[in-house]
Amino acid sequence: MASVEIVPKDLRNLRCCLVCSLIKNNKDNIYDCTSTNFDGMVALMSPEDSWVAKWQRINRKTKGIYAVSVSGRLPDNFIRELKSRGIPYRSRDTSQRQ
Repeated sequence: MASVEIVPKDLRNLRCCLVCSLIKNNKDNIYDCTSTNFDGMVALMSPEDSWVAKWQRINRKTKGIYAVSVSGRLPDNFIRELKSRGIPYRSRDTSQRQ
């Protein structure tokens, strides 16, 4: 996938992944695993060199636009699926934090 395809073309109808915080257009996401309620954006161009990527825990991710914080809960069946595949899941939901 080319880098141009990773960056959203406009700011309307964006959704944020509840697993990795990657921001994409509606057509690129599954509604159950994304949220329209997120704050801030970080453009990640060099994941391995970025201190912001380390701070956001996205330094092992692909280039793209990521949310600083996201509100929403991943459905339990998706959490179980991740666990069964050996993929650790850490909630990025900041709506309950104070």
